[in-house]
Amino acid sequence: MSDLLSSTFYAEVGGRQTFEKLCREFYKGVADDPVLKPMYPEEDLGPAAERLTMFLEQYWGGPTTYSDQRGHPRLRMRHMPFKVNPDARDRWLLHMRAAVDTLELSPLHEATLWDYLERAAQAMVNTFDE
Repeated sequence: MSDLLSSTFYAEVGGRQTFEKLCREFYKGVADDPVLKPMYPEEDLGPAAERLTMFLEQYWGGPTTYSDQRGHPRLRMRHMPFKVNPDARDRWLLHMRAAVDTLELSPLHEATLWDYLERAAQAMVNTFDE
């Protein structure tokens, strides 16, 4: 099999370095967001950034460190304790959009990543209460 056919999205976009940057930039926005920041129990967002980095790496074909350390992702279950309404979703997407824009990905890679992030954000909505 050629390298092109065996390559993963993870490798194609730059591996861990790319996902670390994505998460670092994302949490810069979250740190000052009055709706999202209270959803993170640690004052320091570093542990959350590392968890998201590991999750995204694994999802896109990188190391399985997330599952090795935390088990099955169970994203909806892990987010159930928090009120994830459309406002929270939109704020999450706003900060993630800004982070994605810093990556300078090819148009195809950017569209692929953004499509996933939009669907994931919608899937986490668990209430329509304000």
